[in-house]
Amino acid sequence: MNFLTGKRILVTGIANNHSIAYGIAQALHRAGAELAFSYQNKKNKLRLEKFAKNFNSNIVLPCDVTKDTSIKELFNSLAKIWIKFDGFIHSIAYAPKKQFKGDFINVINRKSFTIAHDISSYSFVAMAKASRYMLNPKASLVTLTYIGAERAIFNYNVMGLAKASLEANTRYMANAMGPQKIRVNAISAGPIKTLAALGIKNFKKIISYYKSVIPMRRLITIDDIGNTAAFLCSDLSSGITGEIIHVDGGFNIVAMNELNL
Repeated sequence: MNFLTGKRILVTGIANNHSIAYGIAQALHRAGAELAFSYQNKKNKLRLEKFAKNFNSNIVLPCDVTKDTSIKELFNSLAKIWIKFDGFIHSIAYAPKKQFKGDFINVINRKSFTIAHDISSYSFVAMAKASRYMLNPKASLVTLTYIGAERAIFNYNVMGLAKASLEANTRYMANAMGPQKIRVNAISAGPIKTLAALGIKNFKKIISYYKSVIPMRRLITIDDIGNTAAFLCSDLSSGITGEIIHVDGGFNIVAMNELNL
């Protein structure tokens, strides 16, 4: 089904072909969307240019979301190719590696707190602010979150706080951009074996436990997330905004199952 034919969507955050953002790009491409991509630094440029070819795209632009000037330049450059476009995928998050190991209170510090919130949450609204004049009516903005925003997950630490901020950000952005007919939603993904996730201590144990207790009894894939993102970018989801949609096999609804008894 080419339900995204005619849509132009910017995808951020592709690190490799196992990343969630890559799975989203695949789903958007299958549904007929025209894609553009952004990368953080030069070492990622060549890899992303190769990936872009898989999606019949040659639009690969730099953006360091810690700098407002870089975000502005991203959309200035994109405007030379697309005068208007239909939304973007925000798959950007970061906290210093040491924050993902140990007791939350012991490891937290002001600098890491600021970095995590700036990159993982503020960057979403900063991109919306910089691109608002380019967005078509019915445009859709989609970001990625995790259940660590709702519940305390050992070793997830400050990123849980940053994701909680991101989820609140989603609701406030949806309210502010609604009159412009722009929708803003978040996908709360189940744990997936991405390069970033493997930086969390004992992540393999998290995966094992997760698979054993969720109703669907299987791990979520980047295709699962991609298909949901494609739906949210399409007119099929025209009545949905400000939502945190769980794509986690039902983990968020479970308190206990027979394996816990």
